Amino acid sequence: MAFDRVWGDKIHKTVILDTSAILSFFEFSVDWEKELFRLVDGYKIMIPNVVINELTVLSQQTASQRKQKAAASLRFTKRYETIETLAENADDAVIEAAKKMHGVVVTNDTELRKRLNHDSIPVIFLRGKKRLALEE
Repeated sequence: MAFDRVWGDKIHKTVILDTSAILSFFEFSVDWEKELFRLVDGYKIMIPNVVINELTVLSQQTASQRKQKAAASLRFTKRYETIETLAENADDAVIEAAKKMHGVVVTNDTELRKRLNHDSIPVIFLRGKKRLALEE
């Protein structure tokens, strides 16, 4: 597949996370790391800088439940590599990063999924609040 990368003797796929996907990790009881491994075997997670900025803004909002999820999501993003993009909004940044890294995108955003499909970028999304599914 186009999004394969070789590091050492293992093939890894670059997985780009969208804001909606990161927030859903804290909303639903999905073992997302196990699910990602099931779908793409080896992977390297990258998060666009604009997505991190969006989570920062959400973590400063007054709605307490959403604020807590965004704050937890922001802490979660520190575990992974950030990819710099020139895009001004998160959707454009995710698409730019996916094209640049030949990656697969994890998102639950319907409009973004349509745009990714139009650009022939593979998408992983949450199906039935229990499992991730790959759409190529």
